[in-house]
Amino acid sequence: MVYGLTFFEQVAIWGVLGISILGLLYALFLRKQILREDKGDARMIEVWNAIREGANAYLRKQLFSILPLIGILTFALFFSVYIVPPSEEAMQRFAGQPENAVRLIIGIGRALAFIMGAVFSLLVGQLGMRMAVQGNVRVAQAAKRSFGDALRIAYRSGTITGMLTDGLGLFGGTIIFIIFGIAAPDALLGFGFGGTLLALFMRVGGGIYTKAADVGADLVGKVEAGIPEDDPRNPAVVADLVGDNVGDCAGMAADIFESYEVTIVAGLILGLALYHITHRLEWIVYPLLVRGIGVLCSIIGTYAVKEGPSKSGNAMKAIFRGFLTSAAISVAMFGILAFFYMNKLPGGWWRPFLATAVGVGLAIAIDRLTEYFTGTEGKPVREIKKSTATGSATTILSGIAVGYESAVWSILVIATTIFSSIVIFGTIPGIEGATKVAYILYGVAMTGIGMLTLTGNNVAMDSFGPIADNANGIAEMAWHGKEDKETKEARQIMADLDGVGNTTKAITKGVAIGSAVIAAVALFGSYMVDVSKVQAALGVPLAEQLSSLGIRVSVPQVFVGMLIGGAIPWLFSAFSIQAVARAASLIVHEVRRQFKLGVLEGKVKPDYKQAVAISTSAAQKELISLAIICIVSPIVVGLVLQVEALGGFLAGIILSGQLLAVFMSNSGGAWDNAKKTIEDEARSIEGNTGKGSERHKAAVVGDTVGDPLKDTAGPALNPMIKVVNLVSVIIAPIVVQYNKLGIGGWVVVSLLCAALVWAVLKSKRTAPDLAVSK
Repeated sequence: MVYGLTFFEQVAIWGVLGISILGLLYALFLRKQILREDKGDARMIEVWNAIREGANAYLRKQLFSILPLIGILTFALFFSVYIVPPSEEAMQRFAGQPENAVRLIIGIGRALAFIMGAVFSLLVGQLGMRMAVQGNVRVAQAAKRSFGDALRIAYRSGTITGMLTDGLGLFGGTIIFIIFGIAAPDALLGFGFGGTLLALFMRVGGGIYTKAADVGADLVGKVEAGIPEDDPRNPAVVADLVGDNVGDCAGMAADIFESYEVTIVAGLILGLALYHITHRLEWIVYPLLVRGIGVLCSIIGTYAVKEGPSKSGNAMKAIFRGFLTSAAISVAMFGILAFFYMNKLPGGWWRPFLATAVGVGLAIAIDRLTEYFTGTEGKPVREIKKSTATGSATTILSGIAVGYESAVWSILVIATTIFSSIVIFGTIPGIEGATKVAYILYGVAMTGIGMLTLTGNNVAMDSFGPIADNANGIAEMAWHGKEDKETKEARQIMADLDGVGNTTKAITKGVAIGSAVIAAVALFGSYMVDVSKVQAALGVPLAEQLSSLGIRVSVPQVFVGMLIGGAIPWLFSAFSIQAVARAASLIVHEVRRQFKLGVLEGKVKPDYKQAVAISTSAAQKELISLAIICIVSPIVVGLVLQVEALGGFLAGIILSGQLLAVFMSNSGGAWDNAKKTIEDEARSIEGNTGKGSERHKAAVVGDTVGDPLKDTAGPALNPMIKVVNLVSVIIAPIVVQYNKLGIGGWVVVSLLCAALVWAVLKSKRTAPDLAVSK
């Protein structure tokens, strides 16, 4: 156990470990509940099996695609500790051991933590997705009984993923702290990097898969052939439904999991900085205790999400009620914990409490803001719906405007949150200079800890979306041609849940983006702390250390770094969208080919496996090149422009990435819900409203444009920002120590630049010319 902890702290840490296991056991309990539910008739099970097999095949292929890079990075992380001396904390934790032995221990710990983070991220994505697939067919069957049953199964299927995220994230962080003590940040960097890298792979790959299939299915099916969404005659419909699972379930679960990890990493690194100032371990222990409280509160909030046995209800109200229940209980428990445990710290117990409470408030604010801009009842979506009356161009322009405006309000909310940390921790009497900055950055980290306290609820809300969408698709395919009263009522229930699911997906994307920015700012603070520690060890005077100087934009190298950092998210997004366009063109070609064979007329059956195979293969081709851009670019900037410029690079990537991610996520979500509101209308006699109308076609075009924005490029920026920040924190000591490159250094830089050129050229390859296929 960690040396120096009080009896209460030791019991509390083991209690947190027990709570993480409780979260995993609760996931197992919910799994048994869901699997007991009825799967429906033979046709429903047939469609469900096709989705399940396609999703499993994709995840297997993805795993084999990324294993080589994981192996290389494991060895790189192990040997990274041999380039610079061990940290002061590592020497203190393993006192009595020679320096080389400490290096070996930390190297093995960092490498194993990297593998553990990657494996846990993979497990969260894969197991969560498999349970979502198990839940969707059961939701469709439950819709025949009542709205409440369908809602309960959909939400609790998603809660399984949420509990896996909570349980594994908390277990990993706590067990590393128990083993390494105050040297835990050295190993936790590997844990966070492993989870973040896997999230990047799952986000990018899943996003390309889902939107290639979706765009291809919509363009040929809805726009060209005029058939409904999820029509069983569309050969791409199963690939589209598979994509919902691998993109929105597996990808988002891994994404939020790595945010959960990264905020713990940043919190402990910055807590360690305050430990050196005050010699109080509470700064390090408090984040773990807060996370333990969050798991318990998420479990309690699950049972507030319910509706009656009627055929209608308000799913959004029920889900938000569960979220608010968890939030209220958690804030109350934070206050009790801080009052009794943090009361001997400088500034008083209320400062860390208020920082975590502000984080919970930030999650709620982003929740409400995103619902306003993307929800079916909000003014922005109604405006986009109105613009469809004048065609596709005005529909697209209206959605772009919504996305731009939402990005501004989102960044103002985040800026206000960060400013609150300045007010809370920057007003402690007698604290000035670099010490004051350390307190403020700790407050930012605690805001991130508080924001993701309710991760179980957030992930459940996100998984609810694709589960409801898949249930709707299974029903459309399995009940094609049925028009009896029970079927109509069940379809309406699933349409209502699907509409709410679109909004909950947008909300959790907003929370994920917000948490990514807060986590990145906290990591930015960790970067400054680590750089200053290495500078101090090398004898750099305090006045010249980064913590004292800050990141000076007036220095030309820093400004250059900031410009490059601001450009990276745009390059990354461009390549992600190009990848969707290339893959979608192949799907379009395949669907048109099968339509020519007579699929629409019933002469031949649609071959769903072809579209699944095309999307699976296309998604894997982009993973390594995009990952190399994220990993290599900060290393090159740091080695060439040096440590302060790398700080400017990080500042640029955080600001640019946040604005771009919110714009893409919210504009795409608004277009999607505008389309759904039109589809819910009854078609008029004149044929100018509802499904199949000109307004509907314009809405479909807007939705198709928004699909790769909201489900591929936008969400993928979250792990991208954090991968870059974590790589920067890991290489910071190396950049400081080797501030003048010799011949060997320039050879390394040249090789890294060559890798970047290869990645860019691979991502820029053109789409095949398939114009003749129409």
